[in-house]
Amino acid sequence: MKKDITPPEVKDIAVAVVQEQNDLAETIWNVYLINLKSNSIEGVLVSSMGYGSFNDEEVKTSTLRHFLDEVAAKDFKKIEPIMEAVFGLNNEFWVSFYENKVMYDKKYIFLPETIKEENFVLIPYLNKKGVMIK
Repeated sequence: MKKDITPPEVKDIAVAVVQEQNDLAETIWNVYLINLKSNSIEGVLVSSMGYGSFNDEEVKTSTLRHFLDEVAAKDFKKIEPIMEAVFGLNNEFWVSFYENKVMYDKKYIFLPETIKEENFVLIPYLNKKGVMIK
């Protein structure tokens, strides 16, 4: 039965939204996957989407999928750029990966209006400020 299956708990994996500058000195936002583990993770697949309401209408963005292959121990990889216009929505990142031949998955959801400077922390290994969920 489904109730008898207990999936393994995801630990030491984080998703962060970071404010950066591009080559034209314009402010941009990027989403990163951070591996805080002492082991690499493999077969990393990330699905992202935004959903919620805007002007009293239900809104849902396209679902994007990214295959990051491997993320080394204590390292990070960029998932995708993110537009500031979707910060008023729930921004969901569903991360699946293998560690030691065991499959893990977890949803990371940035709630509306939480991606802002007052919630910034220093992102490990990236050494930039942003909003992070573990």
